[in-house]
Amino acid sequence: MARFEMENADMAAIGGGASADVLFEMGLVAATGRDCEINLVEAHKWLNIAAIKGSPRAAQLRSEISEYMSKPEIASALRSAREWMTTH
Repeated sequence: MARFEMENADMAAIGGGASADVLFEMGLVAATGRDCEINLVEAHKWLNIAAIKGSPRAAQLRSEISEYMSKPEIASALRSAREWMTTH
């Protein structure tokens, strides 16, 4: 898997051609707080997109993370993922 050093994943120009592995890694970074603060909403967003692109590991981790999130947080993550998918 590739290693990423991004200040803000939303500013990364990864585009819609990003592989599920890249998106899964971005979700892991946000979920674990690797080089950033833990952000479950961002983690859910990237894992959701990775799952849509075919990563079963992302779908499993997204499900586990959602157990620690409120309904409004999950809704926010889903909205954000939908917006990203629409623009990329």
